[in-house]
Amino acid sequence: MVGITSKSIYAVAALYQLGSCRKDETLKIKDIASRAKIPQRFLEQILLELKKNNILISTKGAHGGYKLAKPLENIKLAKIISILENDTYTSICKTNNSVLKLFWSDVQNNLNTVLNTPLSELKKCEEKINQVVNFSI
Repeated sequence: MVGITSKSIYAVAALYQLGSCRKDETLKIKDIASRAKIPQRFLEQILLELKKNNILISTKGAHGGYKLAKPLENIKLAKIISILENDTYTSICKTNNSVLKLFWSDVQNNLNTVLNTPLSELKKCEEKINQVVNFSI
């Protein structure tokens, strides 16, 4: 089954921060950590993995930092989880019972739908939150 740990949750939070930047803008690790409320040392490991897997680009130097290698709409939750988690997708059903096979097949199909959500959905969530905040003022 799929396991989602703090690593993936923090990765999505960091990618959300980077997705809020202008296309040419980079963010330093300390700024991402501060904005996303992630421990900086833990974030360093996550960002390195995402960079190795072509999700992020890093630039060295005084004006360096991290930025997205591609738009959020081209980054799926499944990809982030597969990069950062050890037990990402194993065959769920280990039985010959046809009812159980069908049940777990349906679960797996629903899970695939969720995991193939692009991270650009974060923008839609942000818009919903802003509507609620504006409505309550």
